Amino acid sequence: MPIDKLINFLIIITLFEMMIAIGLSVRFDEIRKIAGSLSLVTRAAIANYICVPLAVLGLLLLFHPKPLAAAGFLIVAVCPGAPYGPPFTAIARGNVPAATGLMVILAGSSAILAPLLLFALIPLMAGTEPLEVDAVRILITLLATQLIPLCIGILIRERRPALAAKLQKPFTLLSKILNILILAFILVVQFHVLSAVSPRAYAGMIAFLALSLAAGWLLGGSGSGDRKAMTLVTSVRNVSVSLVIATGSFPGSPAVTAVLVYGIFQTLVSAAIALGWGKMFWNI
Repeated sequence: MPIDKLINFLIIITLFEMMIAIGLSVRFDEIRKIAGSLSLVTRAAIANYICVPLAVLGLLLLFHPKPLAAAGFLIVAVCPGAPYGPPFTAIARGNVPAATGLMVILAGSSAILAPLLLFALIPLMAGTEPLEVDAVRILITLLATQLIPLCIGILIRERRPALAAKLQKPFTLLSKILNILILAFILVVQFHVLSAVSPRAYAGMIAFLALSLAAGWLLGGSGSGDRKAMTLVTSVRNVSVSLVIATGSFPGSPAVTAVLVYGIFQTLVSAAIALGWGKMFWNI
């Protein structure tokens, strides 16, 4: 099996298992409560599906990266709902149930919205290169690897809470192990490309993250807990889903490298922000 197909296969398996693990840890009442807050969900949708993608599109037009690298950053921009949102919110002393509900809603909805957004945005960055994404294929892949396993986990938690409690810890541990192994594997395979990332690219990533934080902050509402939840959930994009799309659509290309580098960068910086936020007791 070619190395690119192997990476894509391993990422799909990891994402499927991770979404079941997330579902096992979430109560349906939590999702229903957040979904019932139309204002919060609407603001989250605007921040994650309009503000962040448009901001990144503007940055790409400003920085003029190579088309395939631009495609990678666009993929990250349209994929919210990372599982790190709730734990980072807990560190920042924010509203964890809100962060959890938003994470699940965004992760589920991105299976449908991400392919549609990419279908519209990728051609804008193509330049002379024939960049195309198969929106239908991505939709089917994300439904099978993200939405369906998430629903399976939530259903088990709802119908068989005792079984969910037994499965949650080993599934969560397996999810962490698989993510570390995938990360290490891609780092080894792509190291020669990662080592060539320019300071200009890091400047663009800083701007990307800053604008994501700003979108979440401005649309977070008046409550400190909800604002922290919205800010951190919006700032941390879903790298696992992004890698599924990038490795499936642009295998072995700078698109995969862009997703991976930004994923590492955003996670480390967002974790530091959450830690500082929690220690300083910011209650703005």
